[in-house]
Amino acid sequence: MRTTETVEVPPRQGRAVMVRGGTAFRVVDVEGSQVADLFAFNAGDVREHHSAMHTRAVASRLFPQVGEAFITNHRRPIMTLERDDTPAVHDMLIAPCDPERYEGLGVDGWHPSCRENLELAMRELGHERICIPQSINLFMNIPVSDEGELGWDPAPTAAGDSITLRAEMDCIVVVSACPQDIVPINARNPTSIAIELLDS
Repeated sequence: MRTTETVEVPPRQGRAVMVRGGTAFRVVDVEGSQVADLFAFNAGDVREHHSAMHTRAVASRLFPQVGEAFITNHRRPIMTLERDDTPAVHDMLIAPCDPERYEGLGVDGWHPSCRENLELAMRELGHERICIPQSINLFMNIPVSDEGELGWDPAPTAAGDSITLRAEMDCIVVVSACPQDIVPINARNPTSIAIELLDS
C-alpha cells in the first residue's frame, strides 16, 4: 500500500485525522521506545467509539491479534489490525494519562497529557464534549506478573516500527505521542509519532 499523506505527531502532542471506512492507516514510532495512545470515534456520531472492554470480550484476549477487530461501545467493529511490524507488545489495561495522574506522581504544575491531547484534537474538529475512552496504547509495555502486579517497562519498539489498521467505518482517529516522562514507558524521553494514511 502507498502512503498518501503523513501527519507528524510531535512529542507530547496529539493529532486527529479523518479515515474513511475501508481505508488503512499506519502508526509509526519514529525514533523508537515511544508509546502512542490511539483513539477512534465514529465520524457520524462520536458517542460511538472504540472500547477496550468490548474488544477484550470479543477477542477473548488482552489485545487483538493481526486479523482481529477493535470493537465499539455499540459492539461493532471500528478498526481491524492488519499488520504489526513491531515486537507486538501493546496495552489496553492502562488509562490515558491525565492531569490527576501527574499530580499523583508528584508533578508540581501543569504537565501535558494524553487526555488533554485528545480533548484538544477533538475540540478543533468541533466536538466540545466527548467521552474519554480507555486508550489503545500502541507499543506500551505493561508486563503482568504471576501475582497480578503490573510493570512499567520502556516500549520495546525501534525507530520505524509500525502497526497498520483498517477503518471499518468512517472514523476520527486521534493519536497522542504520550508525554509520560516520570515512569519509564517512553524511556523517560517522549519523542514523535507519525500517522500515515494509505491508499486502499
